[in-house]
Amino acid sequence: QVQFVESGGGLVQPGGSLRLSCAASGIIFGLYAMGWYRQVPGKQREWVATITNAGRTNYADSVKGRFTISRDNAKNTVHLQMNSLKPEDTAVYYCNLAPAREHSWGQGTQVTVSS
Repeated sequence: QVQFVESGGGLVQPGGSLRLSCAASGIIFGLYAMGWYRQVPGKQREWVATITNAGRTNYADSVKGRFTISRDNAKNTVHLQMNSLKPEDTAVYYCNLAPAREHSWGQGTQVTVSS
């Protein structure tokens, strides 16, 4: 059974930084591309960033240059370093495979950017 557990969210002021982590289990982690996604209440979940099993990265235009995705295959974890945060980054952040496996969403971690 595939499982993702996200952590690291919180309340941060505009311009601040957070580092999210996601622990994956139930898969041979190193074989899969991983992604971060986010969702605001009342809106569809949106893709944020992807890292392939070879380490290639891709970002949504809204976060390019501010967010960095990375992975540690030895620890089955994927991270999202978020810098220069903006109020519009406020959302629940999730990790999943890329493309996402629809029945494997975790609880997510809340990120709130506010002064």
